[in-house]
Amino acid sequence: MVDHLPPENSAPPLLAGEAGRLGLSLGEKHLGMFRSYYEQLLDWNSRINLTRIVGWEEVQVQHFLDSLSAVLVLPPTELASASRIVDIGSGAGFPGLPLKIVFPAIQLMLLESTGKKADFLRHLVQHLGLGGVTVLQARAEEAGRDPVHRERYDLALARAVADLAVLLEYALPLLRVGGLFVAHKGQRVEEEVAAAEAALQLLGGRLRTLRAVELPGLDFPRHLVLVEKVAPTAERYPRRPGLPARRPLS
Repeated sequence: MVDHLPPENSAPPLLAGEAGRLGLSLGEKHLGMFRSYYEQLLDWNSRINLTRIVGWEEVQVQHFLDSLSAVLVLPPTELASASRIVDIGSGAGFPGLPLKIVFPAIQLMLLESTGKKADFLRHLVQHLGLGGVTVLQARAEEAGRDPVHRERYDLALARAVADLAVLLEYALPLLRVGGLFVAHKGQRVEEEVAAAEAALQLLGGRLRTLRAVELPGLDFPRHLVLVEKVAPTAERYPRRPGLPARRPLS
């Protein structure tokens, strides 16, 4: 673990510079929190499986910057106005917690079904001193049928969780009409969008934006998919746990 840590006094120019290209200004407090995030990620990753990406520069790009790139389809003013945000399948906290560090006023719920990962998230939120963040250990299908969470959120986020058609069944039941869903996707996004057309119609969604994102050091672009919820989701969705992934809507 120690071999991966940057020197104690090292600043992350890569993170600060590339965040600037996204229109974000990171001060010393932000950079210190991201370094602390990284240290805790390495520490816990030595005991539980959080990520295969452990190098300092790689984490800055493939975790922190990839998470922050959501601002390319979701302007900071729109993000700041979202009073309730849910990060679906949060895992090690991506993309929700990097956005929370930069936009501390947002109210964030981290939805994670694995107990050990949920424990890490609770620890990290406390360690970083982040207010306005809750961790819910539950499956997205369960949360989507719970009146406490169903159609209660302004913004849903998801990264590296499932194909888009599956993600839509996780996310749209949680969003109010008019709410937005941002999915971080890889190379085959156009294929996923085409396969998700039926799910969009059935769940009350509409594709608003599809945008490629160039990240330093990667040979291929990442993509952001922005979906708006335009109609209420039918009561029968989401289906029982596991079914959306086994039988995506088509």
